[in-house]
Amino acid sequence: MLEELRNLGVDVDEGLKRLANNEAFYKKMLGSMQAMLEKTPVDPDFDANDYQGVIENAHAIKGATGNLSLTPLYKAYTDIVDLLRQGNPEEARKILVDILPVQAQIIDVINKYK
Repeated sequence: MLEELRNLGVDVDEGLKRLANNEAFYKKMLGSMQAMLEKTPVDPDFDANDYQGVIENAHAIKGATGNLSLTPLYKAYTDIVDLLRQGNPEEARKILVDILPVQAQIIDVINKYK
């Protein structure tokens, strides 16, 4: 699992370091992350005039992905949150559309090893 995540741009070593190099706990947290992504989706078809809920969900994902060093997701959701807070929902939507396939790949890898 960890090598496949590395191949997707995840900084596994940094994520493990944050959890005292406890690989079993890291994998458990990845499973929790996968569940969170399913419960806290950010849909690219959000209302460009009312996206407060999108900001909240994206911010939650940003924090969780940062803690686990899911680098591609963390970077994308950081940009999404920043752009939404700046009032640029269309730019945020573009980044979201681009990151969702990567997010799906990461979730697939996690599910594969559950």
